[in-house]
Amino acid sequence: MKVLLFCAKGFETMEFSVFVDVFGWAENDYGYPVQVVTCGFRKEVVSTFHVPIIVDRLIDEIVVDEYDALAIPGGFEEFGFYEEAYDERLLDLIRAFNEQNKIIATICVGALPLGKSGILNGRKATTYHLKDGYRQKQLAEYGVSVINVRIVVDGNVITSYCPQTAPDVAFELLKKLIGYEKMQIVRQAMGYETVVGGDQFCHTR
Repeated sequence: MKVLLFCAKGFETMEFSVFVDVFGWAENDYGYPVQVVTCGFRKEVVSTFHVPIIVDRLIDEIVVDEYDALAIPGGFEEFGFYEEAYDERLLDLIRAFNEQNKIIATICVGALPLGKSGILNGRKATTYHLKDGYRQKQLAEYGVSVINVRIVVDGNVITSYCPQTAPDVAFELLKKLIGYEKMQIVRQAMGYETVVGGDQFCHTR
């Protein structure tokens, strides 16, 4: 199984790294067949706070059929995040994953390009909730039913409302790919509590 981890310019490194670490533990320590492939519009992508990474693939090289899920970390507007997050090529990629009912996981404002793509119209989701919820209000403008909880799972789409949720989003994605029991093995090995869900999650469909 392969997860495409898309890195728009100005992505937040904390929200990026959890996918690499959680899936790295799953594959390296337990042999679970999961792989993360990084992707961007150019080979070197500079994140929020000026940290550069080299991605594995360019967006034009991606064949959606080869991947099981898409993960999108959020980022900062002042570091240029929306310049690429709202690029029509990424929006088309999001639509293609959704059309095939593949899992799409986002953290914080990574939900906004999903909203702009149209795939959340009439569905439940969340995004950054602080500063008077101004990002949630933006998400609602795309016809989204915004739920102010940590993580919202609506069918194939996982959204969350701030960087603090990042590990749980990665574990939720891992659970959808390899199952609850195996996910909990990895989660416990990494020192996290073994309970995921409860009233901090909203699951629908």
